[in-house]
Amino acid sequence: MPEVRIILADEQLFVGHSPSGRAIVIDADRERDSAPGPMQLLLLALGACTGTDVAAILRKKRQTVTHYEVRVAAEQREEYPRIWQNIVVRHLVRGRRISEKAVQEAVRLSETKYCSVSAMLGAATTITMTYEIEEEGV
Repeated sequence: MPEVRIILADEQLFVGHSPSGRAIVIDADRERDSAPGPMQLLLLALGACTGTDVAAILRKKRQTVTHYEVRVAAEQREEYPRIWQNIVVRHLVRGRRISEKAVQEAVRLSETKYCSVSAMLGAATTITMTYEIEEEGV
């Protein structure tokens, strides 16, 4: 079973180590804000997870994507635990003659079948996924 390690570096600053040995700094001190905090990492993980799915599906559908970006926004509730609520994931796709049907299907498949992070967070809160397509050179 894969195991991650999180080592205290200073006060609320940690270094997380993945099973592959890669490291990431995690800053739980919201005032210092020198690195992503644990809750921000959840949103980053969601964006990377769904983004990986959508990009791979669009490649398989032979879409000419020249720029792809995922933006994730959410509200954090006031009471503890301060979980994310109303998460909105925006897929921004730019390219030449991108099929709206292909993008719509890629986002749907990521949301309903492939993205494990979306499935986990979706069990606790509402996630809305949208997409925008921009024609390259227009």
